[in-house]
Amino acid sequence: MSVQSTIEAATGSLSPSLLRIANEIRENPAIVLDSTINELAEACGTSVASVVRFCRAIGLNGYTQLRMMLATELGKESAQFGGSTSYGSDITKGESMREMAQKIASLEILAIEETINYLDYASLEQAVDALDNAERILLYGIGASQVVAEDLQRKLFRIGRNAFAPTDPHEAWAAAALPVTGVVAVGFSHLGETHETLDFLRRARDNGARTIGVTGAKGSTLSKLVDHALFTEVRETKFRAGAMVSRIAQLAVVDCIFAGVAQRRYDFTVEALRRTREVTQSARGS
Repeated sequence: MSVQSTIEAATGSLSPSLLRIANEIRENPAIVLDSTINELAEACGTSVASVVRFCRAIGLNGYTQLRMMLATELGKESAQFGGSTSYGSDITKGESMREMAQKIASLEILAIEETINYLDYASLEQAVDALDNAERILLYGIGASQVVAEDLQRKLFRIGRNAFAPTDPHEAWAAAALPVTGVVAVGFSHLGETHETLDFLRRARDNGARTIGVTGAKGSTLSKLVDHALFTEVRETKFRAGAMVSRIAQLAVVDCIFAGVAQRRYDFTVEALRRTREVTQSARGS
């Protein structure tokens, strides 16, 4: 697993004292390598016992394991990004545009690589099976997750799938409330706790739909609610009026889903894409 992505995913469920530790490590991962457990506790304004609880909250035995795993992870990333100090850390005050761009790029590259490396391919296969057999596909997210839902809707629509991505919560709930056979509902939420998306999935499930969730939080309400959960591995930046890095990771999962569904009816897909490409090109030229 990626320690830094695991910390990111856990932030929504941590107590205030543990969240201070998480935020300190998210901003400067190397602090764990450079500090004893007492020094880290002091830097975070908390206790040694809280640091131990933090380690256990993210699935580790203790501080020694956290240091070892972060040292390995940071070493690999240092080699990957040419020894740059910008990878994996958050944007800070006073950085140049080049430094910010490098940090964002490294975070997005890591998000795609870690998401694909740690993706549960058995769950992905089951999700693709469900979508391939669906008579009606409902896709929903709020904010940046709505953009991701609409992206998958457009892709599926181009290959003849009956896919809808309502933009209004009431429309989404109404669509999910219809007991139509062969429905698959897909919800997108980075932290897995967006109440509109959870309501959408609950209504769809209660009316007989198969459900799929794409989230970055393994212990989230969304992950426990759906039939098939697909997880992203993300280190989001503090500058997130809307999701930045998490959106990129979700789009990587969407592309995997689409490619899987498209491959199931390969010849039809190729022909459908050819036809839709030709008609849109001719429309632009008219």
